[in-house]
Amino acid sequence: MKTTHNILFQDARDLKEIASESVDLVVTSPPYPMISMWDDMFSQQNPEIQKALIRGDGKQAYELMHEILDSVWDEVFRVLKDGRFACINIGDATRRVRDDFCLYPNHARILNYLLTIGFSALPDILWRKQTNAPNKFMGSGMLPAGAYVTLEHEYILIVRKGPKREFKTEHEKENRRESALFWEERNIWYSDVWMDIKGTAQRLSNAMSRLRSAAFPFDLAYRLINMYSVKGDMILDPFLGTGTTFAAAMTSGRNSIGVEIDESFQRALGKGRAGIAHHIVNFSDHYLCDRVHRHFEFVKNRIQKSGPLKYTNRHYGFPVVTSQEQFILLNGLKEVRVCGDNIFEGVYSLKPQDKVHNLCCDFEN
Repeated sequence: MKTTHNILFQDARDLKEIASESVDLVVTSPPYPMISMWDDMFSQQNPEIQKALIRGDGKQAYELMHEILDSVWDEVFRVLKDGRFACINIGDATRRVRDDFCLYPNHARILNYLLTIGFSALPDILWRKQTNAPNKFMGSGMLPAGAYVTLEHEYILIVRKGPKREFKTEHEKENRRESALFWEERNIWYSDVWMDIKGTAQRLSNAMSRLRSAAFPFDLAYRLINMYSVKGDMILDPFLGTGTTFAAAMTSGRNSIGVEIDESFQRALGKGRAGIAHHIVNFSDHYLCDRVHRHFEFVKNRIQKSGPLKYTNRHYGFPVVTSQEQFILLNGLKEVRVCGDNIFEGVYSLKPQDKVHNLCCDFEN
């Protein structure tokens, strides 16, 4: 089993190189309009934005920033196959422009545009991105009518292009079964509020790239990829950034394409091409082992409370709750090959990796 992964360093709006209806899932986090760290990036693409901010017209600047993102959402709709999903992580912004302090509802503006171009909206996910700052409130503190609540969550917008996806051939159905989730994962992942994922610090190559990072946690990208695609699918991130979606796709046995305007982010992906190939294999191996270990812990507790489970996974031999979990196979990443400029090929095992096999033996004993 092999996957291909391609990084395209170009204008984030220019996705023309990607064929229409060739992508199975989009997972991305764009720059957030009206967050000051991205003012320069937006203004470089439209100087009218900086002019609007200087004259104190925050609402005009907000709209112009979103018009830049709109061109990306148009391309996302074009490249997605029918029945496929786009998952967009976005936070709202609070900002004072001149004397006007207000909320800029980025999630609402993006969702409204996605609906106008033909997407169907599905229930979104809120993930809590807490801050531990003691002075995190804004305004007059204990005095009423002058303070404002702190934004400690972000939105994951979930939209679908066209009707529900169908799996028609026996190969497609078998691959879908092998891509299934564990029962206990399903119960957490398909909740509309995620409290267990925290924001993550980024290790970028220089201060400027760090300021421009909109990276989200690896667990967030990994969950979405496993929830809304199957093994072998093509995943696109039109705002690649530090490559979180890229790494999550590799770990999940999916193909991927990433587009990024800032080439300095390449060094954040493991210090260049060799770094990706060297680090992602070990990271993926440990991550999948941890996933199986969490399942073992759940199974032990479940058996202690409720007795033996009815079903057994056919690849690993460990107990599972439902019949749909019997065919789950986590293909371990054996090797990542550098095939060209920013093009990588992942090679996967077709059987459980040794560490997972040893965990299964320990569980049986």
